[in-house]
Amino acid sequence: MLQSANTPRDHLLVYINGERHDVAGADAFLTLSDFLRLRLGLVGTKIVCSEGDCGACSVLVGRVEESQDKLVYRAVDSCILFMYQLDRAHVVSIEGLKRNGLLSPVQDAMVKCHGSQCGFCTPGFVMTMAGLLEAEGSGRKDSLMPNELRSGLTGNLCRCTGYVQIVDAGCAVDPGKTARLGELYPDGPIVELFGSHAQDDVVVTADDGRVAGLPAGLDAAIAFKAAHPGCIVVAGATDIGVQYNKGMIDPREVLCLGSIGEMQGTTQVDGVLTVGASTNWSIVERAIKDVVPQFHDVLKVFGSSQIRNAGTIGGNIANASPIADSVPFLFVMGAELEIAGPNGTRRLDINDFYKGYKQFDLRHDELIARVRIPLPNESQTLRLYKVSRRRDLDISTFTAAVLMELDDASETIKNIRIAYGGVAPVVLRLPRTEAFLTDKPLDESVLREAGRLARTEVTPITDVRGSADFRLQLAENILAKFYFDCAQTVSVG
Repeated sequence: MLQSANTPRDHLLVYINGERHDVAGADAFLTLSDFLRLRLGLVGTKIVCSEGDCGACSVLVGRVEESQDKLVYRAVDSCILFMYQLDRAHVVSIEGLKRNGLLSPVQDAMVKCHGSQCGFCTPGFVMTMAGLLEAEGSGRKDSLMPNELRSGLTGNLCRCTGYVQIVDAGCAVDPGKTARLGELYPDGPIVELFGSHAQDDVVVTADDGRVAGLPAGLDAAIAFKAAHPGCIVVAGATDIGVQYNKGMIDPREVLCLGSIGEMQGTTQVDGVLTVGASTNWSIVERAIKDVVPQFHDVLKVFGSSQIRNAGTIGGNIANASPIADSVPFLFVMGAELEIAGPNGTRRLDINDFYKGYKQFDLRHDELIARVRIPLPNESQTLRLYKVSRRRDLDISTFTAAVLMELDDASETIKNIRIAYGGVAPVVLRLPRTEAFLTDKPLDESVLREAGRLARTEVTPITDVRGSADFRLQLAENILAKFYFDCAQTVSVG
């Protein structure tokens, strides 16, 4: 059981379109989209791909974030979000935008600009655009811009109308005449109620024996994991939700980390950015924008906004994918993982974390609590690369990170770190290539020779995203690209 001075609460406290719902038993294990449609009859939320790729199921979820005293609403894919992730959250579906019998300004604009045909995608587009307006706060005066809309709508697909009319609809909305959700559903009473339950441990059990633990603190989470060594750990569920929908898994025991304040948020002290492992990528994106613009550019195409609003940095690390977009950057920066267990916290260089495909240095009773990321200094040059079939909402074929420091006196490479993804069962550092480049001049011929050496340190496979030969060529060519990128910003030769 969870360690708590009080008896754990046996139900979830969720608001949906302003109405309170105490969700218990098997309903806690439904996806949000199924709960909306099957339990509440709110069928405006559509289900198409069940993978979080099409955005038809988009809804807005409001939570109290960091030190704010109001609900912050973000668009998420409800098909891959479970009810047990929504304790102390307010969900607004497409039905919740219409008030007093009138369409919301976004809905009205979609009608007037002919932004809908078959209608399956339309609710998702409306909710995502409403989320874009919410993100700017109540003081926004200017209309959404086309580029802003096209970027914000990358997680929404339309197969018949096309994007022109939909973007026109978004541009036509007058923010000054659009009521924010905090006005439609006043924050005060909901936030006050959520705050009074912020320290609750929650354990929900279904009649068939399934159990979901939602601890309020890290110690309680560790105790639950130790007591349930086979449990599935859930933060954003952007991967687990897909596996569940495709019939690949149906967890009997779940540890949900979304209520643990110690695992949320970011701080920057003395050149180190510390990120709670359950912090979603949208928050990380904002924290990193000015301090590491190269990584921010990667995060902008890390899934869609709906995925970034749910997926977490800890989940990306613990998923142990060889093509995880964040890991090459974390490798070359020498990020440290703070791993918490019954005997306290230990720190581990992420370069030592992975032991093989989907294998890592984490005991059954441990959790990744935080990630400490040293930030690049002025003497270092960082470049990050992602190769995929399309720019937006795509899984990487190949990723790379290079961090270099030049010796000012000799104009040679003082030290260099290189990490590749998509070329082995795990993300790799290239020690032989790094050693070859150390003390060498930053010269095209040197980098091309290093690229040929890099080919010998990787063992790519052929899959649907690319052939082994293609990845080998990328492993070689990317170092030449690094040279040319540097030649534009660093004095070379």
